[in-house]
Amino acid sequence: MTQRHISHPEGLPKCADGHSARHIQDLRGLAAGGGHLVECRCRATSKHAEPEAALAAWRRINRALRGTRKVLPAIAVPSQDNVVQHDFGLASPTPPWQRIAGGAYGRR
Repeated sequence: MTQRHISHPEGLPKCADGHSARHIQDLRGLAAGGGHLVECRCRATSKHAEPEAALAAWRRINRALRGTRKVLPAIAVPSQDNVVQHDFGLASPTPPWQRIAGGAYGRR
């Protein structure tokens, strides 16, 4: 078997999606594609010659997002009691026969 699982007593940080990580050492030579990597169900680091480099890469790709901007307080909306709403449909509705024929436009 060319791979071995390395356990860490302090545990590895979980990925951004919450999956637990595992540290794998590929025992082949570096030229043959060996090295250390840290992976979970959804992502993995590239292979590194040193285990510390693999752990640093894992922490880098799964670091917490930078702080978002502070939410500004809502702007106070003036009270709605002084707003007048005009009814622009004051004229009586057109009878159905005018609506079907296209109204009285151009017939007068």
